[in-house]
Amino acid sequence: MKILLVNHYAGSPAHGMEFRPYYLAREWVRAGHEVLIVAASYSHVRAVQPEVGSEPREERIDGIRYRWLPTPHYAGNGVGRLLNILSFLRQLRADAWRLTREFQPDAVIASSTYPMDVWVARKLARLAKPERAPGAVAPSRAKLVYEVHDLWPLSLIELSGMSPRHPFAMLCGKAEADAYRDANVVVSMLPCVHEHMASRGLDLARLRIVPNGFAPEEWQGDSAPLEAALADHLAAERAAGRVVVGYAGSMGLPNALDVLLDAAAKVRDKPLSFVLVGSGHEAARLAGRVQSEGLANVRFFPPIPKAQIPTLLAQFDIAYIGWQRTPIYRFGIAPNKLIDYLMAGRAILHSVEAGNDPVAEAGAGLTVPPEDAEAVAKGLLKLAALAPDERATMGQRGRAFAMAHHAYPVLATRFIEALR
Repeated sequence: MKILLVNHYAGSPAHGMEFRPYYLAREWVRAGHEVLIVAASYSHVRAVQPEVGSEPREERIDGIRYRWLPTPHYAGNGVGRLLNILSFLRQLRADAWRLTREFQPDAVIASSTYPMDVWVARKLARLAKPERAPGAVAPSRAKLVYEVHDLWPLSLIELSGMSPRHPFAMLCGKAEADAYRDANVVVSMLPCVHEHMASRGLDLARLRIVPNGFAPEEWQGDSAPLEAALADHLAAERAAGRVVVGYAGSMGLPNALDVLLDAAAKVRDKPLSFVLVGSGHEAARLAGRVQSEGLANVRFFPPIPKAQIPTLLAQFDIAYIGWQRTPIYRFGIAPNKLIDYLMAGRAILHSVEAGNDPVAEAGAGLTVPPEDAEAVAKGLLKLAALAPDERATMGQRGRAFAMAHHAYPVLATRFIEALR
């Protein structure tokens, strides 16, 4: 198949997030498919931006063809980001005829988090006339696929407090409804979206669930060593007989790290050591809390390269992941860091209330209510009291669960099956 993937924020190992488009596309290329990813030249989630001038630029990364459209820089979620989105969609629409004549996709995937890209993807699908063998019946258009990362505008309304009557929310709502009406296939990373999507007009026969994943080869062999300061601290804590409770990832309000610090305060007289690695809007404030409250059992470290993540997680006895208590999670969760925890074979303390719970499904740890520091503290003490081999057994169950349900070779095959 020829697959045209539209993802405004697509990245690669050389550029950083988003990784999902790259990993799926790499598996498709390995299976003999041809993939073209169209992305914006600037994205707030990438660590490194591609070098693009005033005209679109193409390059190949691991057999995947990337087309970067030049878009303006922005900061935050204001007008600048909206202009960046509009610039990307305008250029892609203007290039639609030439792009479809030249690439002739069999499938066009709209996958940019925001739903407005489905309008341009729909045009691309309608213009495409895939090549077929002599005598074969050719469809009048390529298949249109709408991939759902988050439920916009509902996430903006319930998480960010945006009014349902805000013009941007109404724009997203119109695009979402059009996607459910027009897409041949809707692929959702969130597992519990059926009722919502049906209420917005989707025929559920066209829905497929393909969650977030991981690349198995990144968990094989020796991973990169940690920086000296982090490695020395972890070694010292373990040598002192303390159980290491770790968190690795973004430090924002949705990650419920205040709850973890509250729990750390409750167990400050226990042999538990809390190690938090990452960055984000809340990092400085959280570090200030630790200092002002004298939480000697908590240490913060800056983010580390992706190649070092397996090394770091192997040093955790218990891995923490927490969530806010919010109704939006009734549709399910699909966090990348949780998959990393599972693949690292760690016992996990999961503080959540959601439509799904991979930790409970896998038997990989304990789940406690969200925003409940007392419950988190008790859960950590319960896991810490287990023998190391009992925690290791939990971790082994989690790793097996991840291999069966979240490996990108498995997910890429499932995605292709949905297209067919």
